[in-house]
Amino acid sequence: MHTDSYRHKGMRKVLVKLLKEKGIKDERVLQAIATVPRHFFFEKMFLEHAYQDKAFPIGEGQTISQPYTVAYQTELLQLKPSDTVLEIGTGSGYQCCVLLQITPHVYTIEYNEVLFRKALQFFKQMNLHPHTYLGDGSEGLPQEAPFDKILVTAGAPVIPKSLLEQLKVGGALVIPVGDEQSQKMVRVVRETPDEFTREVFDNFKFVPLLGKSGWNK
Repeated sequence: MHTDSYRHKGMRKVLVKLLKEKGIKDERVLQAIATVPRHFFFEKMFLEHAYQDKAFPIGEGQTISQPYTVAYQTELLQLKPSDTVLEIGTGSGYQCCVLLQITPHVYTIEYNEVLFRKALQFFKQMNLHPHTYLGDGSEGLPQEAPFDKILVTAGAPVIPKSLLEQLKVGGALVIPVGDEQSQKMVRVVRETPDEFTREVFDNFKFVPLLGKSGWNK
């Protein structure tokens, strides 16, 4: 089991400073990044990579996202402490832990059972309690809908209609959309039951969203 030392906290401060320089402004997001011990998600032999601003393989063809990407997506959500948020793609669990620093109402769903079981251990170790589900996140989580915010942490070929239907009026979906090589970050806001506005932001590269409304294996 890892410990969280003053050295690690200092490394997170340096990382937060870098994220500010890259344009992240939301203080709640920056504080969340400063709080979550990212090195807990790394094997001890790879600890020097934990606070570098880069993605890193976690097995099963997946990665722990670059801290800038985590901060960027979380900032676009414009999360409030009262929000109920659905995360599509638990992955390592790091993004979920960041969300939990801002709101306790986090639901997260993972397609890959190996990663899902591993993430459960991290949440237990860190004494965090998201609502966790194993299944096809491309279809959302209709039994728990509607949500104030939905965050997709994998690249989708199109915006799944099922996710739009699970947003509350006034709610927002943040999702990378494109081909398997590159995606644009998109934010969709549900203005009325039948009207949505869409904003397109920067280019990113995510692992593919698998499932019925994502990419086929």
